[in-house]
Amino acid sequence: MPLDVTYFLRCINTLERAYNLLEGAEPDSIDYDMYRSACIKEFEIILEQGGKLLRKVLKPYFHTDKAADKLYFKDIFRQAVLRDLLSVDACERWLIYRDSKNNTAHDYGVNFAEEILTTLPQFIIDAKDLATLIATSNAT
Repeated sequence: MPLDVTYFLRCINTLERAYNLLEGAEPDSIDYDMYRSACIKEFEIILEQGGKLLRKVLKPYFHTDKAADKLYFKDIFRQAVLRDLLSVDACERWLIYRDSKNNTAHDYGVNFAEEILTTLPQFIIDAKDLATLIATSNAT
């Protein structure tokens, strides 16, 4: 039975809409700050949910559910590549997204936000692809 990706897709759609609105806002406006904050929030949620859902997809490949549950974020995506569920390029991008979040997590200011914003167009594409992979998997 495929996993339910309704919430994951809603987060992706929210991110995409916030990003589109951000592009039309004046950089010094309150609207820009609101849309940027929404983008960062959704980016972080999608990262976490993507990892959790992909871990569920990988469970059938392990001898126990506990073995899959012990995987760290990076290992989840690497295992997906080993199982031909994800391309090497997509995996590398997901790891870069995660690293950019972790490396700048102490700085939730403009630098952090602007760094994340540069990756959002490709991130949205990758998140949609991951949602399709998860929705079409046979994980339970």
